[in-house]
Amino acid sequence: MIRRPVAVVTAIVLFLEGLGIAGLQWLLGTVVDRQQMSLAGLDPDAMSVSTKAGGVLFGLYFVFCGVVALLIALRNRPAAGLGRILLISVAVVHGLLGALAVGLVGWGAFAFMMVVLGLVLLTLMTYDRQSGGAGVVSGGDGDVDGPSDGPSAGLSDGPSHGVERSVPVVPPAPSAS
Repeated sequence: MIRRPVAVVTAIVLFLEGLGIAGLQWLLGTVVDRQQMSLAGLDPDAMSVSTKAGGVLFGLYFVFCGVVALLIALRNRPAAGLGRILLISVAVVHGLLGALAVGLVGWGAFAFMMVVLGLVLLTLMTYDRQSGGAGVVSGGDGDVDGPSDGPSAGLSDGPSHGVERSVPVVPPAPSAS
């Protein structure tokens, strides 16, 4: 399957991007510090420290999102809860950065941001909870929910083990009278 390699590549790209962002911000903070630059009377030391701290935090954010993508690949399961929220947020961040990069840096940076956005979305979508086949979702108690005969199709009296199940709603057949 293509799922694991996509998640691994996404994790590696996010790791490298996190290190690159942190390194770039650290370099910019060092330049501000050595040049004693000031913006509208702000303290150059405060600007330098805040640039370095912001770069480290932003880099850690990307690295943490890379860890989530790597855990998805290792477990071969979709992200849930905070991990899924992190991957969605990093996809939004890449969309916004891509929109800014096209005007500030150029089309190459935009293309890179869109490739990373595509990798994150592909990781999210290939590990989607509903992608278990043709509408079949496996429950935790061993049975399979899906099309079956009888009025209780898809219903189970057993424990759900945290798996949410949906029952298809079938409208009544039209009457001949």
